[in-house]
Amino acid sequence: MNVSPQVLPLTPDIGAEIYGIDLSTHLDPATLRFIREALLKHLVIFFRDQELTLEQHKDFGRCFGELHVHPAAGLEDHPEVFVVHADEHSTNIAGENWHSDVSCDQEPPMGSILHVHTVPDHGGDTLFANMYAAFDSLSDHMKSFLLGLTAVHESEHHYSRLHAQYRQHLKMRDKAYPAAEHPVVRTHPETGRKALFVNPTFTTRIKDLTSDEGATLLQFLFDHLQSPEYQCRFQWQRHSVAVWDNRCVQHYALWDYFPQVRHGYRVTIKGDRPYC
Repeated sequence: MNVSPQVLPLTPDIGAEIYGIDLSTHLDPATLRFIREALLKHLVIFFRDQELTLEQHKDFGRCFGELHVHPAAGLEDHPEVFVVHADEHSTNIAGENWHSDVSCDQEPPMGSILHVHTVPDHGGDTLFANMYAAFDSLSDHMKSFLLGLTAVHESEHHYSRLHAQYRQHLKMRDKAYPAAEHPVVRTHPETGRKALFVNPTFTTRIKDLTSDEGATLLQFLFDHLQSPEYQCRFQWQRHSVAVWDNRCVQHYALWDYFPQVRHGYRVTIKGDRPYC
């Protein structure tokens, strides 16, 4: 590293901006170790003024592991790249509700890297929430109860809206909308900490409970995980990059800038099957 990087935390529990690293260059092992350690500690990290080509973006993603292909299909020449776009013609946007990316997959992505090229004059922030903290703040009795439960994550209700917006036919990665069952509380494979792993976008029911019981519990958890105490908020600028850990973080993209344009590209890194 030619310049010692700096880490500036956004809150005590989640989020940090990192300065002094050019992501477009070849990153040496010490720099990669620094970035990975910062991600594990702060859960989501941000970089400013990063001009990346799609190949450089993918190369940075591969520093964390093999790239994941989004179920709703990426760019034709870059299937690992998912386009994040909103303009005056949009009727909804990707990420406009709390979620962990593609939790409906059998092996959801370990992490995501979003590079934003075009930003509105004002607005378009993204909120990130710490799911370690959301779990840790529950009572011991509630923790014990949740540890034995399995949740169903589905995607048709979500991705079919995106297809309708962009007038696409069924162009899914596997010719079907993915669905999976995951523990309500997952153990992070690197830190060993436990995190809530249900979200309003993909989680539809609790397998072990009646419909009414599961709906009531899920609504409680959805309200709980949105508490501002668990959050940081990032104000995008042109060529900002965010890297977040989907195993312990949820995020929410604010759509308060209609009809202005917000445009960027995201790659995700393959993960493993959640366990408790």
